[in-house]
Amino acid sequence: MKGFNHLFATPMINRRDFLRRTGSGFGSLALASLLGQQGLLAEPRPSNHAALNPLAPKPSHFSAKAKSVIWLFMNGGQSQVDTWDYKPELEKHHGQELKGFDKNTGFFTNDVGPLLKSPFKFQRHGQSGAWASEIFPHLVQHVDRMAFIHSCYTETNNHSPALFQINTGMNRMGFPCMGSWVTYGLGSESENLPGFIVMYDTLGRGIPKGHAQNWGAGFLPGVFQGTALNAQGAPINNLFRSDEMADSQQRAQLGLLRKLNQHYQRQNPHEAELAARIESFELAYRMQIAAPEALDIAKEPESIRALYGLDNSKCAHFGKQCLMARRLVERGARFIQIYSGGMENERSWDGHVDIGGNHRQFAGETDLPIAGLLTDLQQRGLLDSTLVLCAGEFGRLPVSQKSNKPGRDHNPHAFTTWMAGGGVKGGVHYGQTDELGHRAAVDRVSVNDLHATILYLFGIDHEKLTYRYNGRDFRLTDVAGDVVQEIIA
Repeated sequence: MKGFNHLFATPMINRRDFLRRTGSGFGSLALASLLGQQGLLAEPRPSNHAALNPLAPKPSHFSAKAKSVIWLFMNGGQSQVDTWDYKPELEKHHGQELKGFDKNTGFFTNDVGPLLKSPFKFQRHGQSGAWASEIFPHLVQHVDRMAFIHSCYTETNNHSPALFQINTGMNRMGFPCMGSWVTYGLGSESENLPGFIVMYDTLGRGIPKGHAQNWGAGFLPGVFQGTALNAQGAPINNLFRSDEMADSQQRAQLGLLRKLNQHYQRQNPHEAELAARIESFELAYRMQIAAPEALDIAKEPESIRALYGLDNSKCAHFGKQCLMARRLVERGARFIQIYSGGMENERSWDGHVDIGGNHRQFAGETDLPIAGLLTDLQQRGLLDSTLVLCAGEFGRLPVSQKSNKPGRDHNPHAFTTWMAGGGVKGGVHYGQTDELGHRAAVDRVSVNDLHATILYLFGIDHEKLTYRYNGRDFRLTDVAGDVVQEIIA
C-alpha cells in the first residue's frame, strides 16, 4: 500500500491537464463572475453524510403521515365496472349500443360491441356500505379501511405509455418513476436494504410492457432506481460471495474501491454518479447479510403463512410477495411495488377476451394475499405508517370487445384506485364516473393529482420536490397536480 499512498499524495499532471488548469481557468473565472452577478451559480453542495450516502434519511417538507408505501399494481388494466364501481344502469342497458361512442377510445377499433353488463354480482359491505364485486370475498372485509377514488383518468389507451405515465407522470420513457422520486426526496430508513424494491410475476408470464423503465431512475442518480427481485431462483443476483473469498478479503477490496472512487470524486465533484457508485458497492456488501434474512419467509409461523394464502396454490405466489413486502417494510424499506400479472392479455388483468374468466382468475390470485397484508399490517401497528396503494395503468370500457367470450378493451377515461393506511380516511369514496362507468364525471383525478396526493402523505410538497436536468427543474407532477384532501385523515 506504500505505492498506493504515494500515488495519491503526488498525483501526476500531464500536458493536457496543465493547459486546462491554466489557460482555460481564466475563462472559467470570467464566466463564474458573470453567473454570480446574475444569481445563476448553483449552491455549494454540503459535504455531509447525505452527500456521501444518497440514501441517507432526509427530512420531509412537513409532518408525514406515511413512512413507506406498498403499491399493488394491477398490471394490464383492471376493470372498474367489474370490481369496485357498481353500475346498475349498465345492467339495464346491456346489449344496447352506446350512442356517440368514439371507437378510437380503445385499442381494437374494429371489435367494438354493445354495452356489456358485469358478469359478477355486487353487494354492499361494511359500515360504509361500499359496493364490491363478488370476486373479492376477503378484501370486502376491509372496505371500511379503504379510501376509493372512482374518478381517475389517464391520457393514453396503450399499455407502455400508460404504464410510463402512472409510474413516472409522463407517457414516454426516460423519466424517473415515483419510487425513485420518493427515495430521492426522503432517502431510506434502512442502511442494509434497497430503499426501492420491485417484485413482478413469478409464474413465467413475463414483466410489464416497458420493462425496467417502469422502475427506472431516469435522469436521477442511478442509486435511486428500483431493485427488481428475480422471479425465479435467488431473489437478487450475486448476493452471496464466492466460497473462495473470505470476508476480510472482500472488505479489503471494497476499501480499495472506495479510496479510488473518492479520489476521483474529489477531482470531479459535480459527477453525481460517483457517490451512487460508492454507495452501491457498500450497500451490496451489507445486503449479503440483511437481504437473505429479510426475504426469508420460512421462519414465519404457519398462521401468518395461511393468512397470506401460502397454503393455497392459486395465490401462494402473490401471497409470498405480499409477505416479503411486510417484512421489508418492518426493516425500513421505503417503497415497494408488486405487479400482479405478466406481459398482456390472458397473462394479466388485460381482459380483452372473457372478462369474466380473466378477472375471476386474477382476483383469485390477489384477493386473499392483499386482505392478509392489510390484516397483518394492522395487527403489527404498521398500517398507520404504511400506505397500501392499489392501482393499474387504466380501466376498461363498458362496451364489449367482440369475441367468443366477450371481453373489454382499454379505457383511459376512467379507472378506480384505492388506498388504505398511511394517513388516508377509511370507508370514503371520492369522485364518480358517469352512469355507465365510461368516463370520470365528478371530481376528476388525473395521474398528476394522484401523485401529488401520495407525495403529500409522505410529507412532500410535490411542487418543491425537483431535480435540475438539462437546464430546467423537473418534478414528478410536471406543471400540474392537486392534492385530493378529501381522502386524507
